[in-house]
Amino acid sequence: MTSPPRLPVLAGLPLAVGAGLAIPVQGRINGALGARLNDGIAAAVVSFSTGLLVMILISLVLPRGRAGLAAILPAVRTRAFPRIYVLAGAIGALFVFAQSFTVGLLGVALFTVATVTGQTVSGLLVDRLGIGPAGKKSVTGIRIIGCVLTIAAVAWAVSPRFGGGGADTGADPAALLVPLLLPVAAGFLMSFQQAMNGTATVHYGTPIAATLVNFVAGTIVLWAAFAVKLAVAGPGNPLPADWWYYLGGPMGCVFIGLGALLVRSLGVLVTGLGMIAGQLLGSLALDLVLPAPGTVVAPATVLGTLLTLGAIILATLPWPRGALRGRRPVG
Repeated sequence: MTSPPRLPVLAGLPLAVGAGLAIPVQGRINGALGARLNDGIAAAVVSFSTGLLVMILISLVLPRGRAGLAAILPAVRTRAFPRIYVLAGAIGALFVFAQSFTVGLLGVALFTVATVTGQTVSGLLVDRLGIGPAGKKSVTGIRIIGCVLTIAAVAWAVSPRFGGGGADTGADPAALLVPLLLPVAAGFLMSFQQAMNGTATVHYGTPIAATLVNFVAGTIVLWAAFAVKLAVAGPGNPLPADWWYYLGGPMGCVFIGLGALLVRSLGVLVTGLGMIAGQLLGSLALDLVLPAPGTVVAPATVLGTLLTLGAIILATLPWPRGALRGRRPVG
């Protein structure tokens, strides 16, 4: 099967930003659903189950989806890539669970900084190891500076939210350590998930199949966790009737599918940085158009978002070797 074509950076990076726009929408929906159900695991189960239904429908209706569906078993059977890659969806399940469970404890600001820090650091590592389909990419000084600036800019952009809604400002920092480690771990593993999905996409011939396999694995993991939770603590609140609570899964289809498509062209780090930019832009748009109670869009939010875009451009441009050392004197 023909693998998806590579995209130039100027075309791929805007798509990565567009994919990132879906993340804060999904976070708002899953966080609200978790609070409504009083059960983060149940909210994650609902999100992944609805996403799985969407991907099954797409895979059966679209010709490209049916072709990818037929390529899954042969690729796994012939070990075209390590079989553990089919479990990449478990990482997505961890991220959605972290979203549903910890946003209410930490607040959106801490959750965002934690996941961005983990994802940015692992993006450098995954590219250096060459795990993704784009191959090995050197850890240059410019890329490190771009990553550090990205984390700092994200922290600046979300700084107005610290101490408001979410985490209790009087809480013991030690009590927040474990909830904080969960989004850091989820963010760190996201780069590995994107690399696995990108490699699988090359062999399936379409990101549709890779996204479907993701949702199958993630849904199985979450239903198993939910069964244990039911046995120990019983069910939470009943499912809400409002339709918008069930859009988190389709939002996940968007950024998982585009991420799987783009890592072959952009590499894991740049794809992740583009999605981070989209995440901040989407969060800013949500705060402006559909603000949560008590939300105020501060100058730091706007300026931090713009600095993030600048940091991503810095890390993305094809700088010549030795750019940080300056030119050598002639003669």
